[in-house]
Amino acid sequence: MTDGTTPYVRPDVAAFLAFLNAQEGPKMEEMPPEAGREMMRVMGQMADVPRGAIAKVEDRTIPGPAGEIPIRIYDSRPDREPGPVMVFYHGGGWVIGDLDTHDPYCAEAARQLDMPVIAVDYRLAPEHPFPAAPEDCEAATRWVADNIPCTGLVLSGDSAGGNLTIATALALRDAPAAKPVVAIHPIYPAVTTRQDWQSYRDFKDGYLLTEGGMTWFGDHYAADPADRRASPIDFDAAGLPPTLLVTAGLDPLRDQGRAYAGKLIAAGVPTTYREAAGTIHGYICLAQGIPSAKDDIRGNLTVLKAIVAEATA
Repeated sequence: MTDGTTPYVRPDVAAFLAFLNAQEGPKMEEMPPEAGREMMRVMGQMADVPRGAIAKVEDRTIPGPAGEIPIRIYDSRPDREPGPVMVFYHGGGWVIGDLDTHDPYCAEAARQLDMPVIAVDYRLAPEHPFPAAPEDCEAATRWVADNIPCTGLVLSGDSAGGNLTIATALALRDAPAAKPVVAIHPIYPAVTTRQDWQSYRDFKDGYLLTEGGMTWFGDHYAADPADRRASPIDFDAAGLPPTLLVTAGLDPLRDQGRAYAGKLIAAGVPTTYREAAGTIHGYICLAQGIPSAKDDIRGNLTVLKAIVAEATA
């Protein structure tokens, strides 16, 4: 770290990073996007847990602003009375990631929250640069509100998906959907295109998410820094629903996540902030490679379940 101190790294995280950083071959930022997508799929097969038993998994397509949007619906019960549903937007820098890379996490969220989870396979850059992803996520979320029997929406996503969670929540704050957004859960979100953060300098190499990778994502996505959907930290947060925002202690994005939690609190948004000390960006999809991630996931979802229960009481 730049101040000369050594960051706390969990033993299982240290072992995973040692394995990861010893691998030979090209880095993601040296590959074309499709090869990067395949790399993420392979990592998920190696480093994440299996999906596990769940009553219902259904793949569908729904109408979007530029064609069909694939979704995947998870439910731990074969049928249920209408209640809250989670809409989930996967991470991957808006360039990689899909329904399969986050399949185990979405199933686990459905089990632990005891609510349906609907994962959205939004369009990816560079084939579909900004703002295709937030347009698809907003459209899909409005479709869920109109077409899935429910009483309210819980929006969540990790990394780029955390950004899309906040962007969609802001859009639905200003032009509400047919059902209210009762809570949001951004997981180590990207909330700005600026990189002047201490955590960026401290963890930009050797901690999975690298400076080279972040530049590659940003160049492909080509977001407009002046647009609220790219840099929500620069725009008013008042009126957002109750929020559980989590970061990872060894993440280049950590400090912008901390800053956005502070912005939410200052704006009067009911906010819970959790930081997973000693672990890295991406941990919700690394529960086999980093076994302690299971505890982080369980802890986050336990808090989120309580927030949703309070918001819907």
